[in-house]
Amino acid sequence: MTAEIAHPWPVPPQDGYTVDDLLTLPDLPPHTELIDGSLVFVSPQRYFHSIVIDLLVSGLRRTAPPELRAAREMSVVLDRRNGPEPDISVVRAGAVRSMEQTYFQVRDVLLAVEVVSPESEARDTDTKPHKYAAAGIPHFWRVEMAGTDLQPIVQVFELDKETRTYVPTGTYRDTLKLSVPFDIDIDLTEINQL
Repeated sequence: MTAEIAHPWPVPPQDGYTVDDLLTLPDLPPHTELIDGSLVFVSPQRYFHSIVIDLLVSGLRRTAPPELRAAREMSVVLDRRNGPEPDISVVRAGAVRSMEQTYFQVRDVLLAVEVVSPESEARDTDTKPHKYAAAGIPHFWRVEMAGTDLQPIVQVFELDKETRTYVPTGTYRDTLKLSVPFDIDIDLTEINQL
């Protein structure tokens, strides 16, 4: 007699998962993403990751015009087989429909931000930016920990609409001062006070 071993992981459908599955499967771990029809489970985040998100969300909320909102760690539906979760999204205010919603549609996202972690480096630097650009998100930031003082470095990109790829527009170390997608002024050195 062979004993069956139960496991808590869902068995993927033959053609992979869809966004509908991502949004309705019970008991998925927090921050599960859908990339190319596969569920991606995220490792616990480091303190740097958490405080950089806090710093940037606070700065974006402070500087965003009334028609925009900054949100952390919300799924973005790119297409039927892709529902990544940017660390930060800036969306049109009208996209916020209720306090219980769990995702945004890609058409409402103006900016996606990824804070690079060791376990997600390939996704944050290659896979996700490629998908965000192909889906038409106009602005993308990649944040990395650098230097001996382990400070955030923000690399800013804008979408080239013809090629549907991101073009680098600047690298910021101490102050993130931009005029697009709106006037932004964030002191990155405040991370030392968090």
